[in-house]
Amino acid sequence: MSSSPTWRAVTRSPVSFLTSAAPWRSLAYVASSGLLGFLSLVVLGGVVVCGLLLSVLGIGLVMLAGSALLGIPLAALERRRLRLLEGPHTDRPASPHGAVARPGLWPWLTTRLREPATWREFSYAMVFAVLLSLVDLALLTMAGLLVALIVAPVHVALSSAQPEALVLTGIGIAALPVAAYVLAAAAAAQSWFVRLMLAPREGEQTDRVVELTRSRARMADAFEAERRRIERDLHDGAQQHLVALVMTLGLAELEFGAAGPAAGKGGELVSRARREAKQALDELRDLIRGIHPQVLTDHGIAAAVSEVAVRCRVPVAVDVELAGRLPAQIEATAYFFISEALTNVVKHSGAATATVQGRLAAGRLSVTVTDDGAGGARLRDGGGLQGLADRVAVVDGRLTLSSPRGGPTALSLEIPCQHSHSVSS
Repeated sequence: MSSSPTWRAVTRSPVSFLTSAAPWRSLAYVASSGLLGFLSLVVLGGVVVCGLLLSVLGIGLVMLAGSALLGIPLAALERRRLRLLEGPHTDRPASPHGAVARPGLWPWLTTRLREPATWREFSYAMVFAVLLSLVDLALLTMAGLLVALIVAPVHVALSSAQPEALVLTGIGIAALPVAAYVLAAAAAAQSWFVRLMLAPREGEQTDRVVELTRSRARMADAFEAERRRIERDLHDGAQQHLVALVMTLGLAELEFGAAGPAAGKGGELVSRARREAKQALDELRDLIRGIHPQVLTDHGIAAAVSEVAVRCRVPVAVDVELAGRLPAQIEATAYFFISEALTNVVKHSGAATATVQGRLAAGRLSVTVTDDGAGGARLRDGGGLQGLADRVAVVDGRLTLSSPRGGPTALSLEIPCQHSHSVSS
């Protein structure tokens, strides 16, 4: 229970606790628990009673067996409801249930009834409906009586001119901090019980985690293969055709030049076409370099970042120190991150300078891009930074952003490398 944010709030300084949102969150959690527990008692009690009454007909036995499944939606709601108490950014427990192998109601029923998590959730539902809901309702009654103790004497004192009644109001106000601590402690204990009963046990999600890891690895490998195919096609196909076109237009330009004034506008059009074709070739080369530059393949991330910094329109200080080479997938992801981060600096920050710092320590690659711009950057759904976060998540990377209004902005990347091996450069 010591890891609960509410419990930490209870055990820190009294002033900090009483002036925080923890007492109000605890009151909301206990109030909703009381209501939800009462509804659970009605539903579970109704199903069990009907099942017992109809057991002589056979259908009652089905209802009694099916009542075990009523804990599944309640448990899902309870895991979500933890955020009401602990805040929207708190990680709630994942579902302990595995995937169903085949579609349909019967495979789902048989899979769920064989899972230990289903019976734990049913046990929690019974305890929640019969015991915890009564505790929560008792706490709500206490809170209601305390409010009445504060408000009623004020009404008596005003209506009957008996100021001595306000003594009770003073007692009620003095008891408010105690009530807040009691509510918070009860809510923290209940949230601990929720995590104990409804969070996945060791081994229950092993297969899902392994499959997710394998799926992520397959996705990363497929992305890298597709990147290499696009790079090869651009380099060997479109780029070569543009080179041939530029050379052909150059020869045509020489022919028109030899014709002198007789060439007329034809010579001007050929010269213009040659310039545009050369510009397209340069842009294509920049595109290929941006996808995966040759210097990254030949010399590694430090050299590739230095090349990006030279091309950047904002002065960039590079401080990347790595002992040897990293796996190609890690280097490609880090390069993409740095390239995109510097592009955002140029387009959106209004910065005068930027810094790229990279280190490899304790099996993790850490890269930070900092600028002295206006700040205010945010991770938004559909935005460029969110797409960047999704890209680095493929290799189990983590993106963090610090960008207060007025700057500076620091965009950081961490990628685990402990399962990979470095090669000497």
